[in-house]
Amino acid sequence: MTPRVVVVGSVNTDLVVRGPRIPVPGETVTGGTFLRADGGKGANQAVAAARLGANVTLVARVGADDLGTDSVAGLRSEGIDVRHVTADPEHSTGVALIMVDRAGENSILVAPGANAHLEVDDVEAARSAIESADVLLTQLESPLEAVQHAVEIARAAGVTVILNPAPARPLPESLLGGVHVLTPNRTEAALLSGESDPGAAADALRAMGCGTVVVTLGAEGALLASPDERALLPGFSVVAEDTTAAGDAFNGGLAVALAEGEDLAAAVRRACAGGALAATTAGARPSLPDRASIDRLLAEFG
Repeated sequence: MTPRVVVVGSVNTDLVVRGPRIPVPGETVTGGTFLRADGGKGANQAVAAARLGANVTLVARVGADDLGTDSVAGLRSEGIDVRHVTADPEHSTGVALIMVDRAGENSILVAPGANAHLEVDDVEAARSAIESADVLLTQLESPLEAVQHAVEIARAAGVTVILNPAPARPLPESLLGGVHVLTPNRTEAALLSGESDPGAAADALRAMGCGTVVVTLGAEGALLASPDERALLPGFSVVAEDTTAAGDAFNGGLAVALAEGEDLAAAVRRACAGGALAATTAGARPSLPDRASIDRLLAEFG
């Protein structure tokens, strides 16, 4: 049966400038190239899951503007159910200003716009979709109240909950206790736990109520800490072009793998492959890989 994934999250338009390096405060760096692309963690993760064959529903807000219209059209073209993407008449579509250096590292400044006004009522309107999903995937570019409500609906219905805690912010234990899999990167894990070592951070976060913590480590892979296992899943050696959407590819891939019934370690390994491939292509949305590409990479590395 086709896996069913509901994503609650953000929709942005990304304005990307590539240059030799990222400026320090007060500095101007020239020589960059410009790209406009659809983005937002929620939308990117929804597209990542859809390209891997899942039936995906997105719950989000955009502005009643050209950027919002274009964003929804792009999501629809990926086969995503956008019935729960609301056009907000009072706030603009979110915009992310992204700078990428020659090594593929990035720095991002976001104007959230309509994303900051996703409401509990918006999530409640999607209750039936959440309750019938295999996996709920959400992040922190939306108001915490909306995220919490989505998690509560999913948890009560027996739906697996993945929370990508990005951007990191203090989280109540009532929310963490409803999460089956928490997927911070190294920096987010440290900010959430107060522990700089990824292993210690994972242990601290599990003690705060999370069932399983997967700390993504970029090219090093991911650290998996669950009640039953602890493992460092190795990364994949690729030439990084742009890491902007690597985390989104990871989370979308993890959601689909778990929805398809893969065991946790195998699902994380597959998600790492998706994240690695996303880092090899410029632009967030264009970089998200399909299933065949991930299968080839997994076969190459064994």
